[in-house]
Amino acid sequence: MAQDTSSVAESPRRRSGLLRDQVQLIKRKDCDRYEIVPIEDKLSFEKGFFIVIRACQLLAQKNDGLILVGVAGPSGAGKTVFTEKVLNFMPSIAVITMDNYNDASRIIDGNFDDPRLTDYNTLLENIHGLKAGKPVQVPIYDFKSSSRIGYRTLEVPSSRIVIIEGIYALSDKLRPLLDLRVSVTGGVHFDLVKRVLRDIQRAGQEPEEIIHQISETVYPMYKAFIEPDLETAHIKIINKFNPFTGFQNPTYILKSTRLVTLDQIKEVVSEGHKETIEETYDIYLLPPGEDPEACQSYLRMRNRDGKYNLMFEEWVTDSPFIISPRITFEVSVRLLGGLMALGYTIAAILKRSSHVFSDDKVSVKIDWLEQLNRKYVQVQGRDRLFVKFIAEQLGLEGSYVPRTYIEQIQLEKLVNDVMV
Repeated sequence: MAQDTSSVAESPRRRSGLLRDQVQLIKRKDCDRYEIVPIEDKLSFEKGFFIVIRACQLLAQKNDGLILVGVAGPSGAGKTVFTEKVLNFMPSIAVITMDNYNDASRIIDGNFDDPRLTDYNTLLENIHGLKAGKPVQVPIYDFKSSSRIGYRTLEVPSSRIVIIEGIYALSDKLRPLLDLRVSVTGGVHFDLVKRVLRDIQRAGQEPEEIIHQISETVYPMYKAFIEPDLETAHIKIINKFNPFTGFQNPTYILKSTRLVTLDQIKEVVSEGHKETIEETYDIYLLPPGEDPEACQSYLRMRNRDGKYNLMFEEWVTDSPFIISPRITFEVSVRLLGGLMALGYTIAAILKRSSHVFSDDKVSVKIDWLEQLNRKYVQVQGRDRLFVKFIAEQLGLEGSYVPRTYIEQIQLEKLVNDVMV
């Protein structure tokens, strides 16, 4: 076999220069195979992708037989997306997803993240079969019925590269067999959003059930069993993908402290509008590790009329507009304890009284905020131009406040601290 000796390291010292030159091979101590020199720096999703591609190419040149790559990380971190990206770039590889090796008979208290759930006997049998050059029968698992529903035949790929993807893909049972170890992690906040959205679609679970499961089982399991394995990775990738960036229909908001009469509002909304009075308590939860003075990705628990809603949102300011992509779920107040167990902290509790005029295109609110001791008028809607038109009809142009209420509170607190 032709070998590219230019990328074999004499010592584990990292070379600088081109991206592809940052990947170096070194001979393993436990067998006559090569692995890459671990990269100390954590890499972005895109840079990590190219490094993994380069590493796979070099390993295929130096090592005979099957090249096994483990891709591990916590639930919702982006392992599957990363693996699919590699597969699209290198369609001649094969992928084994560890979720398909779940054994439903081992599920205890609905904990799908328990390491004992994996049928390692079948997984290892499949791996050894592929290493022997034989086709294998890979199980197919259905999450909605929590059962194995069949098998598919997997041939040895022409590239000889097989990726094993799963939360325990770097476990001690698999590590000795792996030529390349990759970890993919993200922040707790975005991982939580992505896990909730995924499990609603995949398993048909309720959002509160998912978040309760995460706080009670997933996060403790991650800290105890998964995180130590990820430290053994040759390549560590931080996935900062923001799940809100894919939302195409955000709410556009224009806000002002200018006084507007009820009659003025009634003149600009449609005749069939609804008029309501609302009392709202918003509990703003700061994600773990976020700076309270710069955070724009609060988790908000809202109490209105005795009902609680959990709101994942991220604000973007395009002055004078506040743009708010939002995902909302109805939950119970007991969920607050689970979120705080994940590391969220209460940043503020905002009480607001609102007089609301709404129709099918726009909502106009007069808000009284207890903490700020003042009134605001808000114009909200999905159509940016129509929101701007209504705001101009109300005479608000030139008086807009391009800050959310929590940002306004933070700003005024900071000013008061400086003055003191």
